[in-house]
Amino acid sequence: MSDKAERHHAIRDIVTAHVVASQEELRKHLARRGWVVTQSTLSRDLRELRLARIPDGQGHVRYAFPEQNGGDMARLERMLPELLVGVEGVQVLVVARTMKSGAQPVAEALDQLEWPDVAGTIAGDDTVLIICRSPEGRERVLRKLRAYIP
Repeated sequence: MSDKAERHHAIRDIVTAHVVASQEELRKHLARRGWVVTQSTLSRDLRELRLARIPDGQGHVRYAFPEQNGGDMARLERMLPELLVGVEGVQVLVVARTMKSGAQPVAEALDQLEWPDVAGTIAGDDTVLIICRSPEGRERVLRKLRAYIP
């Protein structure tokens, strides 16, 4: 088994056995197992493993594999009301505000949902920039997202 495959196996074990809320937490778990990794390597590993940060139902966000949480689009759509707090549109852009640390899972959900009006997303900590294909598409995206805001 290659180093990368062994590291991926270790990440799977850690995320399955522990509640891991951040890359830094995961990096520390890996270090305890003898894996010293950079942030960029860990980010790449998380992307390759398709790990997503999801709400755990108790107000916290944690890393999980899609198959641990149903793995379906309905699960992603149920997550949006838990994390979204506001949206606004500017030209062909939508700015979505989330709870702290909620931007990554929201962006991941939007990417997974593959809405035809969305060209892509960029996530920070509590803000997602959604790039729409047209001003009309922006309006459709705003309507959909507003429906998820309690």
